[in-house]
This record gives sequence, structure tokens and C-alpha cells, in this order.
Amino acid sequence: MAKTNNHEFLKRNTRAAGEQDMYDVIVIGLGVAGLSAAMYSARLGLKTLAIGEMEGGTITLTDTVENYPGFISIKGQKLAKRIEAHASAYGTEILIDKVDDISSVVGKTPHFNVLCGKKTFLGRTVILATGRELRKLEVEGEVKFTGNGVSYCALCDITLVKGKTVVVVGGGNSAVKEANLLAKHAKEVFIINNEPELHAEKPNMRRMESYVKNKKMTVINSNEVVRICGDRRVEKIVLKEKFDGRSEIDADWVFIYIGYSASRGLARKLGVELNEKGEIIINRNSETNVPGIFAAGDVTNLEWKQAIIGVAQGVSAAYHAEKFINNKLI
Repeated sequence: MAKTNNHEFLKRNTRAAGEQDMYDVIVIGLGVAGLSAAMYSARLGLKTLAIGEMEGGTITLTDTVENYPGFISIKGQKLAKRIEAHASAYGTEILIDKVDDISSVVGKTPHFNVLCGKKTFLGRTVILATGRELRKLEVEGEVKFTGNGVSYCALCDITLVKGKTVVVVGGGNSAVKEANLLAKHAKEVFIINNEPELHAEKPNMRRMESYVKNKKMTVINSNEVVRICGDRRVEKIVLKEKFDGRSEIDADWVFIYIGYSASRGLARKLGVELNEKGEIIINRNSETNVPGIFAAGDVTNLEWKQAIIGVAQGVSAAYHAEKFINNKLI
């Protein structure tokens, strides 16, 4: 595979800036949207570099994916690995690193400078597939107990909840899906939802209802966690409103699934137009308002955040990046 770490990559790329190779496409983000964009870009014969901190993106935090065409059921990590292997097979260079800045360079050969630490990479076009950042609950005890009973990834900590009492905070599809996963191992699961009802896909709701029926899971709607308490580890949570006459629930783990916010820092620096949610506004060709800058996946303003949608956007971005480059070179 064409993947490498930062040290090895920089060792191979130590020429002066004037001698540096120009990439046709630089993809920022290694989730399924970014990897798909890189795969298609490289397949079109474009010199492609994909950079990101998290291999596979947030789908790797999902245990099982059941709504991706072609796979009735597949592990999130496995799906991401397959797309990454496909991108590498066409010659995509993959760098595990953080992108600190992107700037536009005008002149005889207009391009973008992508800065990673002390190294700058040159690209004719950039595809932003930076995904979303997990939202924090922002209550007392959350920061203190992160890693000691507060978690944002059920799959990561599934082996640690056996026989434990677990609280899942959130009411969307991710919260219900991960609560179902946790219920397979935990002694008891509480879902705390600040809305009147849960909002999840029907298959996940049916699984959840079976756990509720068997008294393995309790759903508490129209309520909130206002404090997470304990000594060295999580011991209990405090509710805003009383439930069954009590305002506290003894718990060993708290998993937070209250949504995401778009990772838009790089886009904002480039002058890319964002909506009120901070998402990148794109057209049907995955183009932004900045020529040469494209976007795909959860960072964009498409309402439905699904892996298959992000993959399609990534392919569209690569296709139209190739058209943009060819028009510039004519």
C-alpha cells in the first residue's frame, strides 16, 4: 500500500519548494468520502495525495454497517479498509498527519499550499473531506472522567462494560444503535434523551424495544444529564428532572452520542462559504464557491449524513476536479 507515516514521507520529499512535485489533487481527510475521492482521482490518472489524522474516519467507530449497498452487514473498520486498499491500488499516496493550514497561491501556476508541520505540499486542486467532530455534553465531570468512564466510542470500550451499568446520552440513530451494541455486554443500559421521543432507524428501534421488553434497557425521554460524578472513575450521573422519584442513577460508564459539528476550520481560512451550521456549501458537482476547492462527506451541507452519500460526493468531487484541471491546462 502507498500509506506511510510522517517521518518516512518527509524523508522522501526533502527537495526545495521550487523543485517540489505538484499534486493534481490533495484530499484532506481519510474517511470513506476522502478515500473514495482519492481512489477515483488516482483512477483518472491524477497524481493524488490523501492526508488525514484518523484512518478510515468515524465509520471505524461503528461496529456494524447494514445500509451500505453490496454488503448486508459489514464491520465499519473493514469497509474503510477496503476503500483504502482500493485507493492505494491505483497509486494514491496516503499520509497520516495533521493539516495545519491551506493557502491559495496565484501566479503562472495557480495552486494551493497544504501545510503539515514544517512541510508544504502543492496541489492544483483540494478536496475537503474533513468530516465531523463529536459534540461534547459540556457538563461537570465530562472532561475529568474522559477515559475513566466517559467515552464517545462504544466499539472502542465494549470489552470494558461487561456486567456494568451504562448510560448512553443522546436520542438519535447513533445513540440507539450504540446502546443496542452495549446492551449485548452490559448489565443494564439507560438511554437519556432530551427530546420527547427517540429518532432512529426502524431496525435499530426494533432491537432497542426488545431490550426494553426484557428489562435490559431503560429509555428516559425529556430529560438531561447535568453532572457526572465519581471519585477516580464515574460512579453516577445527575438528572435535570427526577425519574421514578430519583434524580441520580448509579452508573459505571457514560457514552455520549449527541451529534457532531462540521470540521470547518480549514475551509473558513480559505474563504469557503459555510451555512449557519458551519457546513461547507457545495453544488451538485461537489464544488465550493472557491475555484479548485471541492468538498465531500459529512463536512458538507447535505442533510443526510450517510457513508454511501459521502462516497458518492467524493467520486463526484474527483471527477469534477479532473475537469477543472484539464480546463486550466488547455
